[in-house]
Amino acid sequence: MIAHAPRQRPAPWQISKQSAVRKWMMPFIAFEWVWEWIAFLLSNWSFLAALEYLGTFSVLIAVIFYFSESGDRIKQRHYQAWQVINTAQGKGGSGGRIEALQELNADKVPLVGVDVSSAFLQGLNLKGANLMRSDFSSADLRNSNLMAVDFTFANLNSANLRNAALDHARLAQADLRDADLAGSSLVDADLSGAILDDADLRNADLKAIAWRDLKSIARANIAGVRNVPAGFVEWAKGKGAVDRPDAAE
Repeated sequence: MIAHAPRQRPAPWQISKQSAVRKWMMPFIAFEWVWEWIAFLLSNWSFLAALEYLGTFSVLIAVIFYFSESGDRIKQRHYQAWQVINTAQGKGGSGGRIEALQELNADKVPLVGVDVSSAFLQGLNLKGANLMRSDFSSADLRNSNLMAVDFTFANLNSANLRNAALDHARLAQADLRDADLAGSSLVDADLSGAILDDADLRNADLKAIAWRDLKSIARANIAGVRNVPAGFVEWAKGKGAVDRPDAAE
């Protein structure tokens, strides 16, 4: 902030010019003396002080409006994110959906029923997302962070979840037919009522999974599964699961 305090009256020219010890300095001293007088006159002009206060006040008003409209900006951002997701529905590629989904989830927006089937979403981070009844069928979710997500009643048919993190995920009643879960981590995942027919579970981490209420696991490949709960392998094979380490990708 500029302080418009009244300045001292400059010395008369007859006195100021005496400071020139060399003749060549006279133009510079004269130039300085003229501007000293201009500064003196302006410092006593109340209009400039009023302008400064008005400028400060306008900044304050702008700040107030900025914060008062923050809710509308958030809504607009969410609307744009949903628009990106919905306009790309059923299409391959990413189409900006990775960023849109992550932004909505970061703002704690439920993603219930979202349809991103066939999308390329490799490396997606939706930790803790609400994805109930969502459609991720045939989506590429390799190396994604899906820890603690709620996939209840979700369609993950033919989804590529290779090396994905699904620790503590709720996959109750989820359709995981023909899903690629090779190398994925399903620690403490709830698979109650899930369908895993033809799924690839090779080398998946199944520590502490809730498996006893699995609906179906026919022809699922369980070769090399790690940290398997007691009784799971025998039960799975009894339901039609296979152990084929060298099966085609």
